[in-house]
Amino acid sequence: MKTDGVPISPALIARLGTLGVDVARTFRTAGIPWPSPSSGNAGQPRLRVSTQKYFALWEAIAQVSGDPAIGLRIGAETAHGQLDIMSLAALHSVDFRDALAKLGRYKRLSCPEDVIVDIDGAEASVTFRWLLADGAIPDLLADAMFASALALARRGSGVAIKPRRVELTRRAANRAMFTRHYDCDIVFDAPQDVIVFDTTTLALPFVTHNADLLAAVLPQLDAGIAELSKTQTFSDHIEEVIARTMRGQRPSVDALAREMGISSRTLQRKLALDGVTYQQLLDRVRNRIARRLLGSTDLGAGEIAWFLGFEEVNSFSRAFNQWEGVTPQRWRVGGDARSTTTDVRN
Repeated sequence: MKTDGVPISPALIARLGTLGVDVARTFRTAGIPWPSPSSGNAGQPRLRVSTQKYFALWEAIAQVSGDPAIGLRIGAETAHGQLDIMSLAALHSVDFRDALAKLGRYKRLSCPEDVIVDIDGAEASVTFRWLLADGAIPDLLADAMFASALALARRGSGVAIKPRRVELTRRAANRAMFTRHYDCDIVFDAPQDVIVFDTTTLALPFVTHNADLLAAVLPQLDAGIAELSKTQTFSDHIEEVIARTMRGQRPSVDALAREMGISSRTLQRKLALDGVTYQQLLDRVRNRIARRLLGSTDLGAGEIAWFLGFEEVNSFSRAFNQWEGVTPQRWRVGGDARSTTTDVRN
């Protein structure tokens, strides 16, 4: 079973203080008890919270700071000494492709997050997916993740890399701010948060590459991954694959089995051992993504239905009504209020 525990790192707390954000007030606003500093690390409390509480923290950062660019600043201006071990491994990789692969492999050691790179011709799309998120990822957190990825590429390569574009699952706001930061096209009301690079950018060698450092830290990280895999069920993994491959088509059992390197019969048998069916997992992922898109974008029901792999909008509406007891249109009317309440409570 997947475990939900996201550490609030001392580096983030220190960064907020450096940027002038009232940290104690931010914790109170998020409904998270302000911990006492540990005796061995004075002034840098350590705390693990649920994904929803972690999201509430980022919503509180936005509220307390009052700065729409605070997420970009947190991601872009993190000092070398504030990087965690996973980010250090990425920074000292061979090239940007290798760095993203290391982030994707080791990020789950600190939080239930996945890093996905999709290559389509001249474009390489990078997405960060929170595996246990029930609802929308806070805009501020998405900003910090993308700004951090761009800063990693620039710092590692020594090149002033520009993305091709950034796609955001939110209504249009602060376009000039994002354009200044990324120096590329900004697309709002996107079906998912994506930062898109030229494929050639992935091959840029990192001037920060350090084979000796990697030889020292990777065995520790690999051991952690091996231990973590013991807690993940087969159905957990299949749910992640469904979410990762859902882009305008319905992931079939056969396609998932091919990706897993097993037969369709074996896949379904293993899911049965976990007490779940493929259709139940597919519905779970579709429901989660649908609620996020309805609550945070102005995408029409038809566009959302296409993204989720429904053949027609009526099929999507019927399925959503079964999941939530209301139509997508009615859910959207009250969706913003519900998501705000959930973020603070859970």
